[in-house]
Amino acid sequence: MKKIQMDYLDLQLIRAMQEGIELVPQPYRSLGEELKISEDEVIERIKVLVDRGLIRRFAATIGHRALGIVANAMIVWNVPPENINQVGRVMASFDEVTHCYERPLHPDWPYNLYTMVHSHSKERCKDISKNISQRTGIKDYQIIFSEKEFKKTGAKI
Repeated sequence: MKKIQMDYLDLQLIRAMQEGIELVPQPYRSLGEELKISEDEVIERIKVLVDRGLIRRFAATIGHRALGIVANAMIVWNVPPENINQVGRVMASFDEVTHCYERPLHPDWPYNLYTMVHSHSKERCKDISKNISQRTGIKDYQIIFSEKEFKKTGAKI
């Protein structure tokens, strides 16, 4: 296994970014002030960490419940295996679909394609599932609504 070299400041920078980057005109300046380094050094260190594969991606996590998006539905679909790629591409093309993935079929569970939909109401999620069904021709599906959110954090170092 390749040993990765990282100094204490790199570690502090990664930890600070994991806590969230402020929505301000110069977010890297704010990070620099927190770490007592310049904005340019923050940017340069991030570039090096990305180039070395220590940072693989930047992503925004939105608190959807705080925005009023309280209906979260996993829609499970029974798709003929020979159509899975074509149907999956169509389902994933819907703006309301945030995740779309294939899972193996099981004798007691015939659903092999899963989509996640988030909306302001359960009725809207149901409407979206009907639209997806009409567009793909897949009629065998179930909607499973989330009841409670237990955790909303990523892996941290």
